[in-house]
Amino acid sequence: MQRRDFLKKTALMGGLWVVNPSISLDFLQDFPQDELIGKGKPALFGEDFKLREEARLNFNLMKKAAKEKGFNIHVVSSYRSYSHQNGIWERKYTNFRNQGFSHEKTIQKIIEYSTIPGTSRHHWGTDLDIIDSTKGIPANPLSESHFNKGGRMHNFKLWLDENSEKYGFYLVYTNAPGRKGFAYEPWHFSYKPLSLKMLESYKKMDLKKMLQTNKLMGSEHFTNEFISKYIQENILDINPSLLP
Repeated sequence: MQRRDFLKKTALMGGLWVVNPSISLDFLQDFPQDELIGKGKPALFGEDFKLREEARLNFNLMKKAAKEKGFNIHVVSSYRSYSHQNGIWERKYTNFRNQGFSHEKTIQKIIEYSTIPGTSRHHWGTDLDIIDSTKGIPANPLSESHFNKGGRMHNFKLWLDENSEKYGFYLVYTNAPGRKGFAYEPWHFSYKPLSLKMLESYKKMDLKKMLQTNKLMGSEHFTNEFISKYIQENILDINPSLLP
């Protein structure tokens, strides 16, 4: 749907809903499956990063505020297509298999930090990995040690803890005790006003069918039990503020 047509439809349905509140506005909440799994072509904006427009505008406001406090926000990663994520998956899969790991152990090693293609929040244009580059960019920018006490980005983390949510950005994979799934990522933030709706749409998908259809490397080892656990722990065991 073109932006102009979408706006017309939105205005029309909004007016009808005022007259008749029983009319469903679900179409305003759902997103196409191809966009949810990174195979669509959403409108993305930004120079050194790619986000949906609303997320980009608010990120730039946050970046400006951080700059005023002496921090230079640098985006390490933002939007990733299915193809991009699949490249990461296949590289890691091949690497672990070459080290002698079983298929099952290989999958478990990968999903400590990396998502299965088609299940990454980076497919949505709402999430991004950020660091503070005022002291330069280290060789391993996405390392928890930089954000911990004594690390070069610890003060930046404290600033984010106090301010990021003012701009709609929430930490996704927290260090809350007992949280499962992906390891703690102090650099991964999600623009809640959009990602909340996208996760709601994502939960309606048949994930098993999607994974089987795309036939990615090692997917023949995805059991029903594994997929169920992956959904509950890796997709849904996140910051509670980001859950529908």
